[in-house]
Amino acid sequence: MEIFNDFSLKEVVTCFMVLFAVIDIIGSIPIIVSLQQKFGKIEAERATITAGLIMLVFLFVGNKILKFIGVDVNSFAIAGAFVIFIIALEMILGIEINKTSEARAASIVPIAFPLVAGAGTLTTTLSLKAEFHDINIILGIILNTIFVYLVLKSADWLERRIGDATLAILQKVFGIILLAISIKLFTANFAQLVQTYINF
Repeated sequence: MEIFNDFSLKEVVTCFMVLFAVIDIIGSIPIIVSLQQKFGKIEAERATITAGLIMLVFLFVGNKILKFIGVDVNSFAIAGAFVIFIIALEMILGIEINKTSEARAASIVPIAFPLVAGAGTLTTTLSLKAEFHDINIILGIILNTIFVYLVLKSADWLERRIGDATLAILQKVFGIILLAISIKLFTANFAQLVQTYINF
């Protein structure tokens, strides 16, 4: 198929790492365990499939929505860079800028949305579209959904094995990675906007 002509292992790995850092499913293990204790067994398959579908649909439909409201992908990517920047600050500094409401259900809400496929993830997905080919983003999403599924299925075991200290370290490491990614997204797309709209 023609879409596979744009396949790049490097892009797949980059997309996977970016989404992995934004989703931060490892850092969400304590939340998942708490939800499981509160609502009972979490349906890992249902939550994972729903989250994956939300990301894939937004990857293709999101751009059409932007065109409908008159916003280009580069501008959206810059907005996404700011969102990723804020998420990174939350992870590094251990603060909460985006207040989330208390969960009232499990599996779909809040695990599939907004824990996995939340505003930050959807914004990042569309931001990646400005830099990478669709096939590589799709594979990055699929790999992340597989990883999310594995984490949801073994949340109790991971909580016992990893420990709070290791979780905190992982959160800060991925926060720094996200910070660098947000800066790269901003500079690349800002330069593109300058070339598009400003004639020297």
